[in-house]
Amino acid sequence: MLLDITFGDPRWLPHPVRLIGFFCYRLESIVRSLISSEYIAGFVTVLLVISLSLGLTTAIIAVSLSYSFLFATIVSVYLLYTTIAMRDLIVHSRVVYNALQDSESLVPARLAVAQIVGRDTESLDRKGIVRACVETVAENMVDGVTAPLFYAIVFPLLAPLTGINPLFLALFGSMGYKAINTMDSLFGYKNDTYLLFGRVAARLDDYVNFIPARLTGLIIVPVSFVLGLDWKNAIIVFKNDRLSHASPNAAHPEAAMAGALGVQLGGTSIYFGKEVTKPVIGKVIREIEEDDILLTNRLMLSGSFFFVFVLLLMRLTILQIFA
Repeated sequence: MLLDITFGDPRWLPHPVRLIGFFCYRLESIVRSLISSEYIAGFVTVLLVISLSLGLTTAIIAVSLSYSFLFATIVSVYLLYTTIAMRDLIVHSRVVYNALQDSESLVPARLAVAQIVGRDTESLDRKGIVRACVETVAENMVDGVTAPLFYAIVFPLLAPLTGINPLFLALFGSMGYKAINTMDSLFGYKNDTYLLFGRVAARLDDYVNFIPARLTGLIIVPVSFVLGLDWKNAIIVFKNDRLSHASPNAAHPEAAMAGALGVQLGGTSIYFGKEVTKPVIGKVIREIEEDDILLTNRLMLSGSFFFVFVLLLMRLTILQIFA
């Protein structure tokens, strides 16, 4: 986490997640040409991507161990660090914030927010740009930070049973999650191309995010108290609106953040030229404003570290109980 917040995504070095994306594209093409059933083809692709991702991770660790345990440790730490994206979320959202500050025209801010959201941004007004940015930071707090860290912390509990080094287990857990999450990002669309092919990837992503998303929403509440935000409203909105989303997981962090900020998220957006009305999350205590981007980043960053602290404490307790 400290490496990530200091250096961010090392684009000049080989990145495992980009390699997983390459596996997805190549295997989709190959499997589709061999299997006529889209659902079965999608299922087979999921198995192959996970197997390749974890198999390559295992091979890298095995080769590293052939040199020395210290070298394998350094490689594992590097690979683990590439699975989280706190700094990237902050940097990309700050680009949107700065564009809103530096120009009266909304075109630069629309272009900036288009880099991190899936919706159409050409017609967004100032508040719409801020809302889109806040929503994507809140939602990606799980995909890009807390979920991979959750599995990095939980998997080492298997060390006494498997005899595998806890750090290597942490890497397998985090990298396995990124394989599933990357497939959902590429295949999890409800259109003619991926409705059946991407169903397994989308469902699997829902399952692996189930616990991390709910824990993240809960963690935001005490963090909002520490930051002087509306923690009571965060509890209320989290309780009432955490299921107000087509995804079973996305609204949990969004609801807690909307409540803490006292703003309303969700509502109508445009995707690929079509208007999509989503449930609103939160109630309008005040209008959303540009500084909410910075507050959301503070919540995401502080919440991520507190999330890890709580999970590490829970893991230590479990290990002491069964020692």
